[in-house]
Amino acid sequence: MDATTADTTAARSATPSRAWAEIDLAALRGNVRALRERAAGAALMAVVKADAYGHGLLPCARAARQAGADWLGTATPEEALALRAAGVGGPVLCWLWTPGGPWREAIEADVDVSVSGMWALREVTDAARAAGRPARVQLKSDTGLGRNGCQPADWPELTAAARAAETEGLIRVTGLWSHFACADEPGHPSVAAQLTAFHEALATAEAAGLRPEVRHMANSPATLTLPEAYFDLVRTGVAMYGISPVPQVGGPADFGLRPVMTLAAHLAHVKRVPGGHGVSYGHSYVTPGETTLALVPLGYADGIPRHASGAGPVLVAGKLRTVAGRVAMDQFVVDLGGDSARVGERAVLFGTGEHGEPTAEDWARAAGTIAYEIVTRIGARVPRLYRDDPEGAGGPGGGGGPEGRSDEPVAGTAYPHPEQGRR
Repeated sequence: MDATTADTTAARSATPSRAWAEIDLAALRGNVRALRERAAGAALMAVVKADAYGHGLLPCARAARQAGADWLGTATPEEALALRAAGVGGPVLCWLWTPGGPWREAIEADVDVSVSGMWALREVTDAARAAGRPARVQLKSDTGLGRNGCQPADWPELTAAARAAETEGLIRVTGLWSHFACADEPGHPSVAAQLTAFHEALATAEAAGLRPEVRHMANSPATLTLPEAYFDLVRTGVAMYGISPVPQVGGPADFGLRPVMTLAAHLAHVKRVPGGHGVSYGHSYVTPGETTLALVPLGYADGIPRHASGAGPVLVAGKLRTVAGRVAMDQFVVDLGGDSARVGERAVLFGTGEHGEPTAEDWARAAGTIAYEIVTRIGARVPRLYRDDPEGAGGPGGGGGPEGRSDEPVAGTAYPHPEQGRR
């Protein structure tokens, strides 16, 4: 077997036969660097909650660290502890706690924990006593989002109690923070109101004697559009994965970002059918004439939005197509019209958009949602392939020319991550 044949065989074996999500780690690192440059003077937290927005917790956390991310952010304690169990070091903040959570484990793993009320402060100080070491605590203020966070009326009590616990040696208040409600709507009146409320919360905390390491409020949209919200740290989530949180202002390229995930599948079936042929459940689509139907083996069990039935865009056989009929649990159909395709040929649901394929934003519009949801909902039975090629691949889905019609992935650029089986 010559070297070329060996490379092609290796590439074929690395690509799943049904479907896959290709994750471009070089693009992720480039996005982190671009965001750090935009928020120069502030530290950057790479938010890797929800399995890194569906991209893979550990590979993305490590790539973000390599690109200079100062902090990592998770929602659940389990996510933060998974990072530590895998040997990922550096500051990590975890913010979504419920009573009885693994406070002691987080303290012993040197994870910063977020506290929004007196009940949480009591639990974390009890855990610190049990652990025999102080907890790293960040206090969250509700400046107007109305979710987690301490209300302004209760903030003086919480900050005073936190300072008392700090004096006792039970905690170290490392951060003060809040979260925007409408930063993705630049100019919304709530943005300025929340900034004012956060400044007031900071003043109250300072008066209580707290001197945190970081103060932070800016999420991805604020990082891209609101420099006055940078403070000491910005928290970049969806922007790090190359998705614009403010598509009405600009797409990823306008902010120096590149989408990280490409979702593709191999066609499972191709057939000619006559006109008047019903397609998928309910026959919401009926062929207008004799045509070719192609079956894409992805469905709502894989995270493809059922709301995108009859609307979701797909690149097949070099052209953009639309989902024909309803998205089923495991599959959907596209009508190729007068065109042909081969069984096993690649269909690209979304990617960078640079090769004619749709983007996650296109799917969001088709489904009446946001691109955050499109990438985050891609399910665990879709394997992630990690590419780390600074030059990029030859086409959408990891191979082929600009039309994405090659049946072979580019040899050596896409590979299953060694931790894939533990996702």
